[in-house]
Amino acid sequence: MNDLNIYCDEYDFSAVGRAFKGEYSSDAPLAAEIVFVSAEEIRGLNAKFRGKDAVTDVLSFPTLDGIRGRLIQKVDFPYDIGENGEIFIGSVVICEERAKEQAEEYAHSYRRELNYLVVHGLCHLLGYDHMVEEDKAQMRALEEKVLGKMGITRAD
Repeated sequence: MNDLNIYCDEYDFSAVGRAFKGEYSSDAPLAAEIVFVSAEEIRGLNAKFRGKDAVTDVLSFPTLDGIRGRLIQKVDFPYDIGENGEIFIGSVVICEERAKEQAEEYAHSYRRELNYLVVHGLCHLLGYDHMVEEDKAQMRALEEKVLGKMGITRAD
């Protein structure tokens, strides 16, 4: 069961969920939520949770630890299973204002930037990080692979 169901009130990210198929292993569908906030709201979250008083583009709040590269099993996370049997892996918070600015800065489409931020955040929820160079390379490769499955390239 490699379904990743993404819940978001503003956009349909089901294509992102489908693009993650085969990139992790689980015995149940996974679920994540995407939440959009203002610049001030993400600044407050960034200060509270990361000690950085600055507007950022995306923050991830994983609910599961130690899942990268492992089989994600319901038995290991009984308190993270929703009423429909999905294992909740966490929340991704995006500042849409910052995403629009970055799309302009990087001279690519807003669609590419937004999907990149969602994919980046979901990688964090799945246990990937970019604190050391080796981990960063693995995370970037997964991001590009997932975006590629969606037909989104750096040129978009």
